[in-house]
Amino acid sequence: MTGTSTRPAGPEQLRSRIAAELERTRARTALLTEAVDEADLTRQHSPLMSPLVWDLAHVGNQEELWLVRDVGGREPVRRDIDDLYDAFKQPRRDRPALPLLPPQEARAYLLTVRDKVLDLLDRVAFTERPLVADGFAFGMIVQHEQQHDETMLATHQLRAGPAVLHAPPPPEPTTRVDGEVLVPAGEFTMGTDADPWALDNERPAHRVHLPAYAIDAAPVTNGRYREFIADGGYDDPRWWSPAGWRHRREAELVAPMHWRRDGDGWAYRRFGRWAPVRDDEPVVHVCYHEARAYAAWAGKRLPTEAEWEKAARWDPASGRSRRYPWGDDDPTAEHANLGQRHLWPAPVGAYPAGASPLGVHQLIGDVWEWTSTPFRGHPGFTAFPYREYSEVFFGDDHRVLRGGSFGTDRAACRGTFRNWDFPIRRQIFSGFRCARDARPEESQP
Repeated sequence: MTGTSTRPAGPEQLRSRIAAELERTRARTALLTEAVDEADLTRQHSPLMSPLVWDLAHVGNQEELWLVRDVGGREPVRRDIDDLYDAFKQPRRDRPALPLLPPQEARAYLLTVRDKVLDLLDRVAFTERPLVADGFAFGMIVQHEQQHDETMLATHQLRAGPAVLHAPPPPEPTTRVDGEVLVPAGEFTMGTDADPWALDNERPAHRVHLPAYAIDAAPVTNGRYREFIADGGYDDPRWWSPAGWRHRREAELVAPMHWRRDGDGWAYRRFGRWAPVRDDEPVVHVCYHEARAYAAWAGKRLPTEAEWEKAARWDPASGRSRRYPWGDDDPTAEHANLGQRHLWPAPVGAYPAGASPLGVHQLIGDVWEWTSTPFRGHPGFTAFPYREYSEVFFGDDHRVLRGGSFGTDRAACRGTFRNWDFPIRRQIFSGFRCARDARPEESQP
């Protein structure tokens, strides 16, 4: 649940929290879809992304399927559009040609569905049925819509034309963060059984033993990444895997997405505005192959998913795994750059209150961080409530990303939350940090 890892005092408190989360999430959806005119709303800005109007109606359709029909057992609002908004039946590249609901009709549909959901929320019994226990189905829908909001934010980054989104810049650094942090060998608890709104791929909690390793205290910055570019990193196959080198050549990669040469330096296009690349910000819009090549050039590697999670959650004083690096309480503006509060990553050192007990910074928010781990279920994984959320994506085709970005909402980001994507994707708000095996002398207690 989005307020705490403990369960609420009673059903009325739970109803109130759910209603607040639904309202807060829908306000963000409205902001993203009302910021553009109808032409931009229905246009496909990249073959990698849906038209914004598809995402808009899709979140309403999922809300209808799970809450109105399944939890509520009520008659369908629009059964005729189910196939149109089925993400598995309709590839993104084909969605503009579908007979989609026009913007006004899509908004009316969402309003009708939401009215039914709020009526249901007033009456639903939070029984032990897994789908409704602790309001899980409502939390799943909140997280689903927030994930699509982040996808729509990425679509905004891809659209041409003048800026339509506005936000203040992130805070300036208040502490110096550099170098590595040594994580001692030992067990920690990975995953969760305690968070009532955790999704199936975050479960179950299980013990993992890791040898000692070092991990960067902060994400790799633009300044460090520019050194890789300047040293010919994109032109040297030594640093790239065979698949990565093939992709670099075929896609003609020379720098992170949205960068261009600007005199002797680089500029970066952010939501319709060009600005000089700032060296102390985490690099963003790099694919897994680029992250892996940089790490090899730097004499390191990408962390495994388990290494990332231990650095983010493990408290050496208590031996327990926290919900977030700083503890169990929800993130605030002091902890992390989340929720579209800002429109780009914050400089390294801007969130000392969000550091882990080991002193690892900015693990939550700013940029999704690539790990070296293929996406698979935790030991004992059980698909719930449907295989298509996680299980159908398991395998070597996807790599896990962790930690969330500046575009990720707090409802869809915690120390156990798992994201995944193809290694070639970089339209997402993706960055990385490096790790390495501990040297023998570092591993001594």
